Amino acid sequence: MHDTLTRRDAIRLGLAASATTLLAPAALARQPKHAMPYTISLAQWSLHKLLFADEISNLDFAREARAMGFDAIEYVNAFFKDKARDQAYLAQMNTRASDEGVTQLLIMIDGEGALGDTDDAKRAEAIDNHRPWIDAAKTLGCHSIRVNAQSSGSYEEQQKLAADGLRRLTEIGDEHGINVIVENHGGFSSNGQWLAGVMKLVDHPRCGTLPDFGNFCIDWSRSSEPDAWYDRYKGVGELMPFAKAVSAKSHEFDDQGNETKTDYDRMLRIVVDAGYHGHVGVEYEGSKHSPREGSSLTKALLERVRMDIAEG
Repeated sequence: MHDTLTRRDAIRLGLAASATTLLAPAALARQPKHAMPYTISLAQWSLHKLLFADEISNLDFAREARAMGFDAIEYVNAFFKDKARDQAYLAQMNTRASDEGVTQLLIMIDGEGALGDTDDAKRAEAIDNHRPWIDAAKTLGCHSIRVNAQSSGSYEEQQKLAADGLRRLTEIGDEHGINVIVENHGGFSSNGQWLAGVMKLVDHPRCGTLPDFGNFCIDWSRSSEPDAWYDRYKGVGELMPFAKAVSAKSHEFDDQGNETKTDYDRMLRIVVDAGYHGHVGVEYEGSKHSPREGSSLTKALLERVRMDIAEG
């Protein structure tokens, strides 16, 4: 036995010590600013098959996440669609999360209208439809709601319309201390240059992006055709300057535990090199493994790459 630690041992101890501070904000504040390259959370969509099959409920999510070793979670509004204004239900969510020792990070919002609608009235309606979710996010202690930059028209027209809706919604979010962040999620939003341009037009510190490693198909009706896809590494690189969250999309894994569609080492170095050290959310969408297995495999891969990055 040696009296000195190896560099790998020291890094492992440092990562473990940093992880324990996630539940103690005061202690975390005293740690080096970037004790870990990034932290890891679980996106609720990873368990969507179980949720849609009613094998688990939204209220079970915190427990499921903790059982897999996660201490931070990201919700999807589809799984408590009618509960945004239900204070008693939101209180139950807070209690479940607190009991499990998990942090509630954000709510992914879908189905509330196009924030870049060409019709002024419909765009305003979409903004109003998102208001309750800002309130819900505030109640749950989340930092953000994730929205879509859906629009129609030319490249430039869609940028302006989406920026208008996002700016107006972000100003509402700002009043409550909630960020409004946009995921690459089809259409022009899956073009990194387009969405980065929208962020520049919005020009608000509370409006940002949620780069998803896999959602760079601009036209899903032609998903089998290469030209329907935007380069995922280029796209993430373009969106990272505005990122307030990151989604590690996964589908299948090879025998070495690597994701088969995305080079996680390459992608996560893009993330960290951009100066991002927040949560990277596991979002498993595959069919080869069960939702729990796929989520755990993604988590293990993120942990392995994190160690490699930390070692330099």
